[in-house]
Amino acid sequence: MNLFTHFIYQPFLNLLVAIYMGINAISGGNTDMGIAVIIFTIALRFILLPLSLASSRTEAERREIEEKVAEINRVFKDDPLRTKSETKKLLKGNRRILISEGLNLTIQIIVALMLYRLFAKGLLGSDLHLIYDFMPKVKEPFNLVFAGKYDLTHPNLFLNFIQSLAIFTVESLSMFTSPFPVTRKEIIRLQVFLPLVSFMIFAYLPAGKKLFVITTLCFSIVLILARRGMQLFQHFSSKPAPIPVPDHEESQGDGKNLQTE
Repeated sequence: MNLFTHFIYQPFLNLLVAIYMGINAISGGNTDMGIAVIIFTIALRFILLPLSLASSRTEAERREIEEKVAEINRVFKDDPLRTKSETKKLLKGNRRILISEGLNLTIQIIVALMLYRLFAKGLLGSDLHLIYDFMPKVKEPFNLVFAGKYDLTHPNLFLNFIQSLAIFTVESLSMFTSPFPVTRKEIIRLQVFLPLVSFMIFAYLPAGKKLFVITTLCFSIVLILARRGMQLFQHFSSKPAPIPVPDHEESQGDGKNLQTE
C-alpha cells in the first residue's frame, strides 16, 4: 500500500490538484473539481494511449487465437489429451498477448483504486498531507459539486445512466467497426448485459469516478471514430492497380499467328 500511495496515488493526486488550482486561477475562482477531473482524465488517456493502441492489436491477435483454439477442439474432439496439449502449445507460443492483457487489467484495477480513494476521502482533506512541498498552498475546501448540481463524493443515478449509455455506445461502435464477425452471444453480453451490470455496480460509487469513466468512454468513442475515418480515407484514397494492356505489336503478332494456324 505504501508503494501504491507514493508511486501511483500521490503523483496523480498532485496532478489533479494542480489542474484544479490552475483552472481556478485562470477563471478567477469560478471552477469546480468536475472540470479538473475531465481534463485530468483526458491527460491520463493520452499518457495511456500507447497501451490503448497496443490493446487494439492484442484484441485482433486474441481473436485469431480463439479461432485456432476452436479449430483444435474441432479437429481433436475425440482426443482430449491431444486437445489439451495442442491448446497449451498454442498459448505458450503467444505469451506476449497474455502478458499484455494481464498488464492492461492490472492498470485498470490500479486506476479504479486510485479514483475510489480520491473521491471517497482524498479530496475531502484526509490526503492533503500528500501534496508536494513545491505545490502552492491548497485553499480548502475544494468545490466538489460539478456543474452546480452533482456532488462528486456521492453516488448519482443520472451520471450512472449516462455512463451505461456511453458503455453501450462504445461497444456498439466497436462491434460495428470490427473486422471480425459478431455473434449473437457477444451482442447480448456487450450491448445488453454489460451496460446493465455496470449500472448496478457503479450505482454506489462516487459520482467523481463516474465522471472519469464517462470522459474515458467519450475519449474511446473519438478514438474509434478517428480510426474508422483513417481506414475509410485509406480505402478511398488508394488507387486500384492499373490493368496491364498487351503491347500493340504483340497483339498483331498473336493475330497473325492465329490466321496462320
